[in-house]
Amino acid sequence: MSGTFEARNKVAIVGYAQSQVVRRPTEPLGVTTIRTAREAIADAGLKPQQIDGFAASALMPTSGGHEAQDGISTVSPAWLAEHLGIEPAYAVGFQGHGQLTGSLTLAVNAVASGAADYVLLHRALHNPPAGKYNDNPMTEAAGMMQWCAPQGFFGGLPAIAMVYTEYCQRYGATREAMAHVVTEARNNGAKLPWSYWHGKPITTENYLAEPVIVDPMCRLDCDIPVQGVGVFILTSAERAKDLPNKPVYMSGYANGYPQRHRLPLHWTLDDMEEAGQALSARLWEAAGISREEINLVQPYDAFSPFVYIWLEALGFTPLGEAHRFILDGGIDASRPNSIAALSGGGAIGNGRLHGLPQLLECYLQLSGRAGQRQRNVSNAVFSYSAPYFGGAAVLTNTP
Repeated sequence: MSGTFEARNKVAIVGYAQSQVVRRPTEPLGVTTIRTAREAIADAGLKPQQIDGFAASALMPTSGGHEAQDGISTVSPAWLAEHLGIEPAYAVGFQGHGQLTGSLTLAVNAVASGAADYVLLHRALHNPPAGKYNDNPMTEAAGMMQWCAPQGFFGGLPAIAMVYTEYCQRYGATREAMAHVVTEARNNGAKLPWSYWHGKPITTENYLAEPVIVDPMCRLDCDIPVQGVGVFILTSAERAKDLPNKPVYMSGYANGYPQRHRLPLHWTLDDMEEAGQALSARLWEAAGISREEINLVQPYDAFSPFVYIWLEALGFTPLGEAHRFILDGGIDASRPNSIAALSGGGAIGNGRLHGLPQLLECYLQLSGRAGQRQRNVSNAVFSYSAPYFGGAAVLTNTP
């Protein structure tokens, strides 16, 4: 990025709502989304007709192989606006892999540019009534997949397992260190009433007893597919002054891009590290603050090794040191001076919500709405997806 990020701290999150998270749908996803959207609008002190912008992401809203139906297994911005009875000035969906951070940037840009005054940002995730995690619906493998799918190499799990294997071999990480990541996420998520894992903490012994699925990863290293919806309301910093909740300002964001051409599931540790360093440089320049000023870090954790990768990419530990930092208690929410990574449970502690727990925890802590979990936080960062096709954003309550 060249020059100053002109929207820095000029756009604020002013309200939110999070639906209950369930394993299997009890109602169409559109119904859950409409109800959650109305709750978020009311939480922001607004009326539905004041919302004139909508932003979301169309990619991967649902698990399993089946036809996507708007309002049933996916919810587009246009569908939601129509069913809220609103004719928006702005309704757009982000198409890339960095779904939540990508659609968040669209919402921020819409407010900053004046394309909309009040933007509703939503992410709606669906899990079909049948099927299991990482099932392969293919009946034949063609193209590039013919060389890997018949051998069981399909989907994200084996791809990240190869990266994690490389990390362990290069840096000496152990399953005991990863047990700390997973138990921290699950035990924090277990405290949240809306979480799928509410009231279901686990121990290190539980984790280590799990059989390996794709070496060296087990079932507990993966987020469980769920149905759930999160909604945030954004407006200008000036308008936010007249609304009931403490504003949380968007300081900066950055998206990651592949540095090298690879096959779709050919993920490498070098690629993630290289892209992560470039993303991090753009992020801190845009935000106008340093990582040393960050009080709260919420790294993406659809698969547990992403926590190592993001902590190192964002510069909170040197390369190869995240697992030692974690074993030393560096992410523990029980420690007042830690960076409290996964204090909101993340995806492993709540379900497959594509970054919603990370953004929500940043918002709740910065707005002083985290209840008994409240920490002394002024600046926070969260990430989504992988550093080479995801993104990260910095938020603050002291612009």
